[in-house]
Amino acid sequence: MTRSREIRGGIDSRRNFVHSSTMLKPSRQAPARWLKLLRWPWWLLSPLTQKHDFHANPVIGSHWLNRCGLHVLRLLIAHAVTRFRWWMLTPLMSPADRAVFHRDGFLVVRDVLTPAEFAALRQEISGARGAPRECIQGDTLTHRVLLDQATLASLPVTRRLLGDPHITGPMRYAAAKNHLPLFYIQAIRNGVREAAPDPQKNLHSDTFHPSMKAWFFLEDVDSARGPFTYVPGSNRLSLARIRWEYRRSIVAADLADGYSEKGSFRFEPRDLEALGLPPPRQLEVPANTLVIANTFGIHRRGPAMPGAARLELWAYSRCNPFNPWPGLGLPWSHRADQAVLRFWWRHLDRKAARRGQLSSWHPITPEEFHRR
Repeated sequence: MTRSREIRGGIDSRRNFVHSSTMLKPSRQAPARWLKLLRWPWWLLSPLTQKHDFHANPVIGSHWLNRCGLHVLRLLIAHAVTRFRWWMLTPLMSPADRAVFHRDGFLVVRDVLTPAEFAALRQEISGARGAPRECIQGDTLTHRVLLDQATLASLPVTRRLLGDPHITGPMRYAAAKNHLPLFYIQAIRNGVREAAPDPQKNLHSDTFHPSMKAWFFLEDVDSARGPFTYVPGSNRLSLARIRWEYRRSIVAADLADGYSEKGSFRFEPRDLEALGLPPPRQLEVPANTLVIANTFGIHRRGPAMPGAARLELWAYSRCNPFNPWPGLGLPWSHRADQAVLRFWWRHLDRKAARRGQLSSWHPITPEEFHRR
């Protein structure tokens, strides 16, 4: 049996476990009506937070409130507050890089490390252990290892890179948050099982306010490996985008693509034309390249050949868009974020296990993570 068949077999067995479990009868009935009433105070306050689920939240998803402009009001205030935080954090990114970032929505930095430093980093990552997790979306696998303090203790080269303010400063600026992002080792494997296409390959915006993701590519990324793809200029809140967001917000709670109703709007080519935006640009870049993006902008994973893979360091940062204070960047707050994430993963693991399922981000072995 070939390695690709082994991978497909392992994935399909896990997926079959999940699917078969859906036949089990739920052990508990739906929450009582009085429990739903207890949620209303939170639902009423949630428009002041980063929450964006139109389907699960009757306030954020209200047809009437969004027809009256709730979503647009949140959009305008969030972007205004983010601009204020960007202004406070201007020393973290050079003027030239800021101009490119705000014009295009992304920044590309090549040759981040010297050849010797990059070779040492690649060698170190190839033997990294940690606690990997897997997410299966359509025909694509995404594997991640959280680079927390325990994992970084055995990765000195990686630790130095992620502690370099010349690397992390632009990320903090892009996130409009003076706080380290969450860092991961990430491996993406395309077309490893017979299933629907990867939903991350559809054009989308992550949420209604600016947020940051970054990729430090450890391998060359060509058109066959699903390069990160971005619509230049789609990060800017134009009048056309405001109108589009308004129309979409009114019907968002009734959408059923699995993502738009949760606040991550999907876009079609005709939407780009209506918004006056250019075609998407595939960022085919060599190894040792850093890409930092504002994921309010329209983006996706590019198409990839079946079996093609990408290996990278990946960073993510999203905060309450209505808080004007960018933070102090204290180390303990970064460790707290990691601890909360680990707790949440364990909670979801236990919750899924009670239903006889796997959590959406379930644990795998280091051997599975490094299998290519």
